[in-house]
Amino acid sequence: MPIYEYECKKCGYRFEKLVLSGNDTPAECPGCRSKKLKKLISGAALIGEESGSACSSTSSKGFS
Repeated sequence: MPIYEYECKKCGYRFEKLVLSGNDTPAECPGCRSKKLKKLISGAALIGEESGSACSSTSSKGFS
């Protein structure tokens, strides 16, 4: 279950939401209740790719 990050276009409030299904978009901003939200690209995805390369280097050391 992915966690998505959203930003309110009205007040700029940023928040995260655990998405249980593909169409589980938040209805409104928890800060100002605006319905104008923008889905952001998470920085965690970049960290995951970077840590994935570190894992591949440790797996080559012969751990079983």
